[in-house]
Amino acid sequence: MQGRRWLASSILLLVTAIWGATFVLVQDAIATMPPFTFIAIRFAFATLILLLPMLLRHKGRNELSKMLRRANLLSGFVLGALLFAGYALQTFSLLYTTSGKSGFLTGLSVTLVPLLAWLILGTRPTRAALLGVSVATIGLYLLAFVSLDALNPGDLLAFLCAIGFALQVVYTGKYSAQATIQHIVIVQLATVALLSGIAALFFEPWLHVILSAQTWQPQILLALFITAVFATAFAFLAQTHMQRFMTTTSVALIFVCEPIFAAITDYLWNGTILSPRALLGCVLILSGTLLTELRIPGLSRR
Repeated sequence: MQGRRWLASSILLLVTAIWGATFVLVQDAIATMPPFTFIAIRFAFATLILLLPMLLRHKGRNELSKMLRRANLLSGFVLGALLFAGYALQTFSLLYTTSGKSGFLTGLSVTLVPLLAWLILGTRPTRAALLGVSVATIGLYLLAFVSLDALNPGDLLAFLCAIGFALQVVYTGKYSAQATIQHIVIVQLATVALLSGIAALFFEPWLHVILSAQTWQPQILLALFITAVFATAFAFLAQTHMQRFMTTTSVALIFVCEPIFAAITDYLWNGTILSPRALLGCVLILSGTLLTELRIPGLSRR
């Protein structure tokens, strides 16, 4: 069981590294393609990547009928709606606040997961988990280098975004033990694609974007391909499968390492150097994550 938990942690850390590494790609892509349009295409492509092989397999029609069962549809829709809410609220928060504050407040999902898991799943966090969350939150604050003196509507949206992402982690832990993994992941990704497409219709010049030759430049297509295949189809399939072997708090603490991988990629891609304060933040985030993985006497009790 211990070996399985470490394997799950390693795979989820790889997922987190992929999300962090693709942050620069996404940032460059949405400078040309509006965010909801990008998310809609990315998640639609990822849905097809998982759906088509299932349909082409022997008994594919039988698999489709199973996927369309009420339990799978409901589970996948709830996860997709929560994930979309996180993306949407984060996007709108950037209209009113800085990216640093938005990143920090969004990252506070790691502090919300233990509480929400206790309320929803009845899973009481260990002392090590609570200590790890506290240390990682301080590290996140140092890494984001933000001032919380003047709060604005964007900060509230970013915090609501954190609630959305935290609930997605908690309910993934709940539903992954109750439904077929591939089925609920496909429904989840399709839900995000659908809701993002609707948002694009209302808030973005989607038709102009689709018809513009500038939209389909090689770097945009590359960003869509990499994020759809690795940061979406593989990532959410791995998250949903591996969460069966870990606590939701441990998963959240691994995910909070995303800014570290984003910072490393930013350095390699753009030459951006982290300050000593930010480096200390990275060390604290990693320390908080390790606290939940190591069996420390006296801290493993609930």
